[in-house]
Amino acid sequence: MEQKPVLDVAGLKTYFYLDDQMVAKAVDGVDFTVNPGETVAIVGESGSGKSVTSLSIMQLINKPGEVIDGTIKLEDENLLNKSAKQMTKIRGNDIAMIFQEPMTALNPVYTIGNQIIETIRKHKKFSKEIAREKAIELLKVVGFPRAEETMNDYPHQLSGGMRQRAMIAIAISCEPKLLIADEPSTALDVTIQAQILDLLAEMKEKFEMAILLITHDLGVVAEYADRVLVMYGGQIVEETTVEKIFEDTKHPYTIGLLDSLPSLEKEMTRLGAIKGTVPAAHSFPEGCRFSTRCPHVMERCYKKNPDLLDVEADHKARCYLYVEEAT
Repeated sequence: MEQKPVLDVAGLKTYFYLDDQMVAKAVDGVDFTVNPGETVAIVGESGSGKSVTSLSIMQLINKPGEVIDGTIKLEDENLLNKSAKQMTKIRGNDIAMIFQEPMTALNPVYTIGNQIIETIRKHKKFSKEIAREKAIELLKVVGFPRAEETMNDYPHQLSGGMRQRAMIAIAISCEPKLLIADEPSTALDVTIQAQILDLLAEMKEKFEMAILLITHDLGVVAEYADRVLVMYGGQIVEETTVEKIFEDTKHPYTIGLLDSLPSLEKEMTRLGAIKGTVPAAHSFPEGCRFSTRCPHVMERCYKKNPDLLDVEADHKARCYLYVEEAT
């Protein structure tokens, strides 16, 4: 029996109206699902649309941005039909998010304990005493050795890694169905990064959550993801399992990302690089959005943007190199 997705995003378009003439198509027709207990990673360079996708799901897009089309279903509920008040009940309870910089996400004037208790009591009918006990337990679960003392600490009193652990405690406090982690370890040193990502994997198992992991780090993807979505120019250009993304890469952009990684298996004098830069979201090329940087570009690539097509079982790519094979 096929699993019903926790999250089903279809035809999502999020545009930013910069002035009368200029529209930035930050997310432009994105489709994907996240199944129960699955970790799906969205990968791409800065400016590819990863974070805007996650903020669209959370309904946190502010003017001049706007979700103009598509559906975002959390189980059977289309989040785009929800009012601001309804979304306030859903955020933190059914769907939670960890941001890449906890210092901006945590409130500097409230203690860590107050912030966890407030989140719990906002969504659960718990007394202050029970909410406090749960908050202490959560801090222990995410690795605070002095959980009771930490309840009285303010964010500035904690290290970066401990602040991120506090954010995770808040995010999992109501046992959400879906956890979105937007570059959750970027601002941390390598050792702490690994600890935070291991903790997220542990929390996924403990609370049976699905995770949508936003990252630019393919090493993180290899270690923690089940399925991968590669984004470029506001669209998904490749989608497959984590094994296939490394063993049988299809899209030239993904190949370029992998070539830029250092390897212990082969001798390298210098790392590969993708020429040029990601085009601005208000000035994508007319055809394939990767055409200005692609080593395999053909005449038709300049004329029409290819569709995201099945090129193999469990493997999609948005590239004319595979159109004949897919039809």
